[in-house]
Amino acid sequence: MTDIELTELQKEYDGVRAVKGIDLTVRDGEFLVVVGPSGCGKSTTLRLIAGLEDVTDGTIELGDRVVNDVAPKDRSIAMVFQNYALYPHMTAAQNMKFGMKSVSDFSGEEIDARVEEAAETLDIPELLDRKPEALSGGERQRVAIGRALVREPDVFLLDEPLSNLDAKLRVQMRAELLKLHRQLDTTTVYVTHDQTEAMTLGDRVAVLDDGRLQQVAAPQELYDYPVNRFVAGFIGEPAMNFLPVEVRGEHPAVATHDAFTLPLPSASGLDAARETDVVLGLRPEDAALAANRPDADPVCTATVTVTEPLGEQLLLHCTVGETEVQIKVEPRTEIRPGDTVELCVDEQRLHLFERASGEALYHSADAQARAAERVPGE
Repeated sequence: MTDIELTELQKEYDGVRAVKGIDLTVRDGEFLVVVGPSGCGKSTTLRLIAGLEDVTDGTIELGDRVVNDVAPKDRSIAMVFQNYALYPHMTAAQNMKFGMKSVSDFSGEEIDARVEEAAETLDIPELLDRKPEALSGGERQRVAIGRALVREPDVFLLDEPLSNLDAKLRVQMRAELLKLHRQLDTTTVYVTHDQTEAMTLGDRVAVLDDGRLQQVAAPQELYDYPVNRFVAGFIGEPAMNFLPVEVRGEHPAVATHDAFTLPLPSASGLDAARETDVVLGLRPEDAALAANRPDADPVCTATVTVTEPLGEQLLLHCTVGETEVQIKVEPRTEIRPGDTVELCVDEQRLHLFERASGEALYHSADAQARAAERVPGE
């Protein structure tokens, strides 16, 4: 296995910087997902690691060696592309073998054995004699992964490998990739624009925006403690709601909006939030209909503009004062556009962000965590 160390990594195209000084460590055997919107530099970063692009500045280390000037074939890396990159005139077996002799000293018999082993691992031994046109999207993806497997590389790089599959097959292939990674335990970097893929696949997730690394953390930490407004809005579906507020008072502090006043549990960051313009972050699932929460006090009223039945829940598009928000509520709730509803809020799931910079100043979950750690009697 091999760890990957990126230090001040930069890539420039004709005066335009696509990657802007990324510092990132991928640990031995880790499945790291790089996620971000289109054009954020995630695929460019992957291609820099693979050696398919030249580094403008900074260093890439694989294990204990700097590989900036090492040819791709000598980096012990295997890459799976978005479009699978299969040769249409070759069978699945031939595609999996292609290039093996140029990057290894294996004999033909050893390569055949590796192809058969990879096919068994991927459950495609009966497909080896078929050409790509006779394979489904999922089968082509398995062949592309098999081509990477036969090389037994130190590092796997996967560039949006599931984006061409339908929704049901994507879910199936996510599970297959996780099982494969547990079996192989090979350092893996996986690029996607789909935050659901990122959250379900990654041991850790690296969020990129505009060529810069925003945050690297375990999926749940990203969700619960986003470091800035971009991460908060990108991770989670639907996105976090943002409402302009002022922080006032001390015991307790309160967030004041045109349509409500909300107590803020004591936690670090409240002093900074009092001294600047802030927005309140509230995830759609952290609010509820007061009618369904008799133990919670209503915080505000909202006017429903659109309802989206999603089966396991009902998504309400509402206006609170002049702010548009989305709220997840129980399914089969009889609510129509134009209705006015009372909302309550989970006060332990609130976030405050500086309006100008987007930097996270406060997470109310910090107060809950400290209370849970407190020794009884203190």
